[in-house]
Amino acid sequence: MTLLALHDLPAPAKLNLFLHVVGRRADGYHELQSAFVPIDWCDRLDLLLREDGELRREDLGVPLPADDLCLKAARTLRQATGCRLGATIRIDKQVPSGAGMGGGSSDAATVLIGLNRLWKTGLTRSQLAALALPLGADVPFFIEGRPALVEGIGERITPLPLPPQCYAVFKPAASLPTVAIFTAPDLVRDTHRAILLGFPETGKEFAGPAGEMKFETTLEGLACGFGRNDLQAVAERIEPEVSQSLLWMEKAFGNSRMTGSGSAVFSRVAGQTAQAVPQGLPLNGLYRVCCSLPFHPLREWVED
Repeated sequence: MTLLALHDLPAPAKLNLFLHVVGRRADGYHELQSAFVPIDWCDRLDLLLREDGELRREDLGVPLPADDLCLKAARTLRQATGCRLGATIRIDKQVPSGAGMGGGSSDAATVLIGLNRLWKTGLTRSQLAALALPLGADVPFFIEGRPALVEGIGERITPLPLPPQCYAVFKPAASLPTVAIFTAPDLVRDTHRAILLGFPETGKEFAGPAGEMKFETTLEGLACGFGRNDLQAVAERIEPEVSQSLLWMEKAFGNSRMTGSGSAVFSRVAGQTAQAVPQGLPLNGLYRVCCSLPFHPLREWVED
């Protein structure tokens, strides 16, 4: 029987538990080291088969750019496989844009995973990940589909069995220009690569002068606030709402950090105890308590 549609496909957001800029490549791209964890704040997508070969997108919520990553992902998969089928992609956008939570990249990954199933193109996880990297640095992580140490420009992914955790997440109204952060002259670009104890393959390539290691942690330490976000200081200088959000979250929960290169900030919380918005919210924005996901909900749809 021909599969005609896939409905209500989740595209989960992610948080960066830490984000270190450990160098800069000859081509200008920054070498990063970060721990990504998927969370249960999701966009929802429908994929409808088209036999006329057209690729269309319908926005069920917030309007997206005319040619977004979802359409680019669909074209990429079709070109790589020679598939002649098309699709209508319907997106209910729930993860805010400009937040540093990877919403657009996650949407693209869900399109790749879903269309690989709908079109019966049969690509493996590694094949989809290879297609995903040119679309965006975060897309391969969502194809891998579990908490991971992510390095380089997003191409080196080491799965991490992190303990479950809940997070309070706040996205202020303001968004951040990623280009302005990465081109800032005061951006730290020489943080020593971290070593995760028990994962000896991490930290070897950019160990720093004479092999010096500045950061070491365990999986438990990683989940409890290890490291920092090297982009945060620049972001606070550029956008005061980021600083205000961090201060409010720190006061409410005793910890706070910016995620990715966007304006969203998060705090570790105990269970669902922070569902109610704490008093003193200084800004308009979106607040939600989220839980980490051990696996992408669609991970089993792709063969390793």
